[in-house]
Amino acid sequence: MAVTDAHETGDLWVFGYGSLMWRPGFAALERVPARLIGLHRALCVFSFVHRGTPEKPGLVLGLDRGGMCRGIAYRVAAGKRDETVAYLRGREQVTSVYLETVRRIALEDEARRQVRALTYIVDRGHVQYAGRLGVAQSVHYVRQGFGRSGANRDYVVETVRALEALGYRETDLHAIAEQLSGSRQQESGIRRHDQVELDP
Repeated sequence: MAVTDAHETGDLWVFGYGSLMWRPGFAALERVPARLIGLHRALCVFSFVHRGTPEKPGLVLGLDRGGMCRGIAYRVAAGKRDETVAYLRGREQVTSVYLETVRRIALEDEARRQVRALTYIVDRGHVQYAGRLGVAQSVHYVRQGFGRSGANRDYVVETVRALEALGYRETDLHAIAEQLSGSRQQESGIRRHDQVELDP
C-alpha cells in the first residue's frame, strides 16, 4: 500500500527503530536521533524470511500501539526518494506484515525540528503478529531463528548495541539480549563473572 505522496518532490525522511538503525542500506544526507510518540518498539513480529522460517520462526521488531519509541531519522535526497522507497518496500514488505505509514517525529537535534517520516508499523491482523510475549518466550524464538539475513540473535544484539550507542536502554530488549549473551558463552565453555558487556 503506497502512502507516500506521488506529487511530493522534497527530501524524504525515514524513521528507523530496528535494523535500519545499524544497517540502513540507503544513502542519507542526515542521520539524527529521533522519537516517535504513540507507538513503541516491540519484538512482536514472527520472522518467516529474514530471521526465521515458517517452521522455525524468529522474532523481529515492529512498532505497536502506545508509548514512545526512540530511533534514528534519516534524510534522503529528493532525487533518491523513489529508489529508497522501493528499496524499503522490498526489504520490509516481503510478507506484508507491516503497514507503510507516514508519522510525525521529533528530531533530537539542537533545533528540535519536527518532520513527517516514512516508517513501518506492525499489522495486528497479520498471521505473523506475535502480540506481547514474555522474555522467556522471546528468547526461545530468537535462539531458534535463522533466515535469509542470518541469525536472529545477531539482529537483537546489534539493535541493543545501536540503542546503547544513543544512550538508551529498554528493559525487556536488554534482558533478552543478556540471556542470549549468556547462552552463547555457556555454549563456548566460558563462565560469566558479573559481565556487563554484550558478546562480540
